[in-house]
Amino acid sequence: MQLTKISLAAPYLLYLGDVPDLHHAKTGAGIAHWRPEHCAGQMRLPNCPVDLGLPEMTLQDAAAAGVKTVIVGVAPMGGAIPDHWIPQLIRLAAAGFDIAAGMHMKLADMPDLVAAASKSGAKLIDVRVPPKGIPVGTGRLRSGKRVLMVGTDCAVGKKYSALALHRELERRDIKSTFRATGQTGIMIAGEGIPIDAVVADFISGAAEQLSPDNDDDHWDVIEGQGSLLNPSYSGVSLGLLHGSQPNAIVLCHDAMRMEIDGCGGDYPIPELDEVIDDALRMARLIRKQCFCAGVSVNTSQMDDFHRDAYLSRLQSELGIPCVDPVATGMTPIANFLLKFAP
Repeated sequence: MQLTKISLAAPYLLYLGDVPDLHHAKTGAGIAHWRPEHCAGQMRLPNCPVDLGLPEMTLQDAAAAGVKTVIVGVAPMGGAIPDHWIPQLIRLAAAGFDIAAGMHMKLADMPDLVAAASKSGAKLIDVRVPPKGIPVGTGRLRSGKRVLMVGTDCAVGKKYSALALHRELERRDIKSTFRATGQTGIMIAGEGIPIDAVVADFISGAAEQLSPDNDDDHWDVIEGQGSLLNPSYSGVSLGLLHGSQPNAIVLCHDAMRMEIDGCGGDYPIPELDEVIDDALRMARLIRKQCFCAGVSVNTSQMDDFHRDAYLSRLQSELGIPCVDPVATGMTPIANFLLKFAP
């Protein structure tokens, strides 16, 4: 079975609409961070508070800059494109720009957008479409090594952590592959499987296909999805955990997140040692020797002093490396992973 493969022509224009916060613009933010050389600018509706720090562009500006692909850089709950964004997307498609999106709502199901793209010759690229023929998971242990990012919640830095760890392993000339499981990761890597678009019975099978047998010294660094703690998305997280069969996990957390987002304040995030123990209990149903290689924390809302104090305290409490993948890097986690992997 082939993975979902995409090819996006650069340079990109990141379309943000009027998304209310950076949390819901994580697709655009991820692409701007990991593929800055491909990003020409951003386009927003009036009063959009999110700014990725890219040049603001009109349709005419984008054409003058040679933009090839407009990426809908948002990930709202439910995955729908708001009706009031559609006229602008139609104008962009009519002007000949390819449009790419990773929403559950498909570009190909929007007749007016399809008509505009057909007339101009533009491509509509739906990223959140799993490949055909995904089998049911078998549980067969595979060769090679795997490390999976698991989260205390959605949007806490699982993708950033995986990409940063993969970059660190590559820097050391260690054989490794970043395995994308979400729309942003697929746009960055060019291939993967959108795990949250897979029918539930086949999630673990999709994870097995995403990370096949490999050399004994090869690491698959697998992007996580959702959270075992999140009552809305725990199903995808457990299927991915069991299908990935990780040798190790890295717990990802937002230092300012005290409760599960979007659930009305009824679900406080437990102490991190409890979260790690529960994740390992589930992981060891498949891979008996799975261990936690560290905690990767989004501390972007802290200053340097409070970040360092927080990470130091956490590391002392847990006895494993605790880092910010962007601010401090993944070197300690990579060291721990390589030292203790069976």
